[in-house]
Amino acid sequence: MEAQAALLIVDVQNDFCPGGALQVTDGDRVVAPINRAAERFAAAGRPVLATRDWHPPQTRHFREFGGSWPVHCVQGTPGSDFHPDLRLPQGALVLSKGCNPEQDGYSAFDGVDEAGRALKTVLLELGVRQLYLAGLATDYCILFTAREALRNGFQVTVLIDAVAGVDVIPGDAERALEELTDLGGRLLKVEAV
Repeated sequence: MEAQAALLIVDVQNDFCPGGALQVTDGDRVVAPINRAAERFAAAGRPVLATRDWHPPQTRHFREFGGSWPVHCVQGTPGSDFHPDLRLPQGALVLSKGCNPEQDGYSAFDGVDEAGRALKTVLLELGVRQLYLAGLATDYCILFTAREALRNGFQVTVLIDAVAGVDVIPGDAERALEELTDLGGRLLKVEAV
């Protein structure tokens, strides 16, 4: 693991897992590998961060207000909770995104912590230059986060056994990973970290 590396866990929430309002097929299969990665990062003294979709009840992100998606991850609802089996290490920093009713908030870089600090600010304060991404969904929030991270000069590695895609169009998740490698991102399995 490189110096100044952090694990960024994206949106492993009930509404994106089986039975949720916007379920990713087998989305909960990412939990066990993410837990292994988080344990490994924490044991090495590396930062672990987690984002959550944290939408207001009315947002243009939702279909009924002109968006593309069913209502999901509304602030304070059970669907917005992290998956019950996700084990965030003590000291893991949680950032909320999708809070602005005028924006989709796909990228983790749209997220802020409890103090209102943006993800980029947090990463720079921690001295992080290398991001390992895991979570949901490969073809949306992982893709948008990785694109923005690469644009901002971060090195990006996607943990391919710890992500899952929505695949609105079959193959979207695979195409997202191809795009990320074309942009300079790396793909690894958790055990290789």
